[in-house]
Amino acid sequence: MATTPTGAPARTPAYAWYVLGILFLVYILNFVDRQIISILAEDIKRDLGLKDEDLGFLYGTAFGVFYSLFGIPLGRLADNWNRVRLMTIGLALWSAMTAFSGFARNGAMLTAARIGVGVGEATASPSAYSLISDYFPKRLRATALAIYSSGLYVGGGLSLGIGGLIVQRWNKAWPEGGPLGLHGWQAAFLIVGIPGLLVALWIATLREPKRGASEGLPEPAPHPAPFREFLEELVTILPPLTLIGAARGGTRALVVNVIGLAVIVACVLGLVSIGEPWPQWVAIGIGVYAVFSWASALKRRDPPTFRLIVGNPAFLCVVVAYGLNAFIAYAVSFWAAPHALRDLAASPATAGLLIGGGGAAGGFIGVTIGGIVADRLRRSFANGRVMVIIFGAVAPVPAVWVAFTTHDLWLYYAMLPVAQILAASALGASAATMQDLVLPRMRGTATGTFFIGTTLLGLAMGPYLAGRVSTLSGSLSIGVLSLLLTVPITLAAAIAAYRLVPKAEANRETWAREAGEAI
Repeated sequence: MATTPTGAPARTPAYAWYVLGILFLVYILNFVDRQIISILAEDIKRDLGLKDEDLGFLYGTAFGVFYSLFGIPLGRLADNWNRVRLMTIGLALWSAMTAFSGFARNGAMLTAARIGVGVGEATASPSAYSLISDYFPKRLRATALAIYSSGLYVGGGLSLGIGGLIVQRWNKAWPEGGPLGLHGWQAAFLIVGIPGLLVALWIATLREPKRGASEGLPEPAPHPAPFREFLEELVTILPPLTLIGAARGGTRALVVNVIGLAVIVACVLGLVSIGEPWPQWVAIGIGVYAVFSWASALKRRDPPTFRLIVGNPAFLCVVVAYGLNAFIAYAVSFWAAPHALRDLAASPATAGLLIGGGGAAGGFIGVTIGGIVADRLRRSFANGRVMVIIFGAVAPVPAVWVAFTTHDLWLYYAMLPVAQILAASALGASAATMQDLVLPRMRGTATGTFFIGTTLLGLAMGPYLAGRVSTLSGSLSIGVLSLLLTVPITLAAAIAAYRLVPKAEANRETWAREAGEAI
């Protein structure tokens, strides 16, 4: 850690805070484009003839599986290439695909657009987490990552307010469709997608920091062929190329890969045979198989990275603990507006403003305070940040329960930001803990792995399962509340992380060296 001549910690440069502010804006756009489908869900459901489980699939699975699938190779590219350029390209892609969503005429077209949004957004956090970790010292890392991460709540909140206002006014002005035959929900996608193309030009002006500088580590040599490495990574995770990737590891690796594929296919067929919708479980199966193939290949290709990420129980417990936190949080976030419109007779503009505004404020407050508290606890306890993860696993439950059992609209509006504050408190702590467990050259890959938990486990499963239970039970409230059954698992994973993280962080360099890292 850099210090002044008096021994005090060096002051963080103003440019680092400038970069953080721009990355915060990018994350706002990230979640505006991702979350706006929530306030548009009722109109999309009506116009495209969809069910609740289809909406959960569009919001969570179609986006989340490909977000997590491409997050690994793009995280690897962030470790080996220019992170600013990668984020610029990704922002332009997901903004364009959000705008394209406005021209969807059926569920398949909207699914394709959501997949494109997922691929583009997969560039953002691996690049941003790595940049922030190099601009800010360890003592401020949870705070900086929490500020960046709060953009998801601000963006999610803004998306509801903006989307609700657009759809209500557009449909009032053009009940049968406006210019280009677009309905209100289609116009909303266009209006929020286009500004991201302009912000991408701003991102391109940022400076790329030296890797490891914030920790006083020597900058690693530039990777001689980052895109070849990206393609190699893609072969290990993108089916059916995964079979080629496995074959490169020899006969045994190919046999293990095929056996894993067979088990996953059997599970998917079993679920479909009992009446589960095939698009959801085929997509989940693809995601699980892709991650299995990648992890197997990583063990052969980069043993030190495998050891500190996939082979590190502390890292995996943090992923599971926060992934299951996100499992409930994403479901509440998506279904909050439809529940208000459908069951509590709210108007789109009012629901968007109050749910979105409360969610934005609550998320920002929760993630920022949580990050600050996590950093302060870390100064006194090696597992101090994990205490905040444990808190975030259980504290939101009463507020979620009250929100989805009350028939009082204003009590509902009041409980949602409370739940948001409490759940969001764990994000900065989880992100900083994950970054502390790996070496600087592994941060993009670690972030991609971390987001597998919040996408495959949280985003791809939570909103869908709530929608599926809603379809079967006829109650959206029951659909959301059924997810609370996972809280004991979340708590168990967080407690395990509490016990494992101090040793894992203390032995980071030793374990990497034993696995072959030249440090």
